[in-house]
Amino acid sequence: MIPHLTLMPSRIPLSLYIHVPWCVKKCPYCDFNSHALPSDTPFADYVDALLADASSQVRFLANREIGTVFIGGGTPSLLPITEMARLFDGLRRILPFANDCEITLEANPGTLEHAPFEDYLAIGINRLSIGVQSFDGTALSVLGRIHNPEQAISAIIKAKQAGFERVNADLMYGLPNQTPSLAVHDITTAINAGATHISWYQLTIEPNTAFHRTPPDLPDEETMEAIETAGRDVLTQHGFDNYEVSAWAGRADTACRHNMNYWQFGDYLAIGAGAHGKVTVAHQADLADGIYRFQKSRLPKDYLNYDGAPKMVNFEAVAQENLPFEFMMNALRLRQGTTTQVFEERTGLFVSTIDNEMMPLQHQGLMVFDPLVIAPTALGFRYVNHLVSQFL
Repeated sequence: MIPHLTLMPSRIPLSLYIHVPWCVKKCPYCDFNSHALPSDTPFADYVDALLADASSQVRFLANREIGTVFIGGGTPSLLPITEMARLFDGLRRILPFANDCEITLEANPGTLEHAPFEDYLAIGINRLSIGVQSFDGTALSVLGRIHNPEQAISAIIKAKQAGFERVNADLMYGLPNQTPSLAVHDITTAINAGATHISWYQLTIEPNTAFHRTPPDLPDEETMEAIETAGRDVLTQHGFDNYEVSAWAGRADTACRHNMNYWQFGDYLAIGAGAHGKVTVAHQADLADGIYRFQKSRLPKDYLNYDGAPKMVNFEAVAQENLPFEFMMNALRLRQGTTTQVFEERTGLFVSTIDNEMMPLQHQGLMVFDPLVIAPTALGFRYVNHLVSQFL
């Protein structure tokens, strides 16, 4: 048995993830739980199920408020604004939202897919993440996106004009036939349109996707390195802070608090088809103290077929011996790392548990490890996957 501390859920931040599983069509690179939009999409029934799902998870609040909410998908902006409003009215009756709750909505640039941005603000949504991917028309076509570059630019501009102070643009790099100049053009176009935060991540070919079955022609290693260097340079020149491997916050914005909670091994409730959650449990009669992960039924039709609340596919405790890896897999994505106090509070393990893994990395100049801080060095931040692998 690994020596451990007493878990105190009340000291761990709590978020809420909401999954809306439908898209106009499935993109060839996407391995998320998304499904083509049926002609008779049961939006009202789905909102009813989301509210029942939230009610079933009240037991995990542990006297905490919901600090952040993220509505992902799929394409959540397909949910009619009347149903979105009903959802949040119901959620606020069920769950205690913090006064400064960060609420992010993923939205696609397609003009037919979302309500006026002012309507989202009226509901309380205060951060947008717009799925641009690229401002190059050829690249968008290859990626299977249904919007064009002009719509993507317009979406960012209109969101800012509506009053959104925080607008993230999702951008991919390493696209088929992409050059460094095309990648830089994507970044500068997003910044000039008004994006305050940029998620800049590499296209990867995932199993069970169309691109996996028919791989596109991706840039070679030399070109990829040139793209990464050019992209990082231009983001830095524009004052964006690379606080996480793929996340860049501009001067007028801050880190995404919801994602920061993931990366710092916080807790999060999860509602919606295929949604994944993580909760810390203590002093519950029917559950042993520990850290649990769970998932909801993946297919919308199964999620909607419920008695009382949508079903859990599984609800399993994370084994103590796996906790260091689970924690580091997230925390080491942060350039500033985290603290030893956070490690102990959120794993329930003494920080000395990871001495054997940390010391060699420290000697190699890849990690900072002192009584207060656990963080990658500048060199280690370039090799995050290697660092994480040492905790397996």
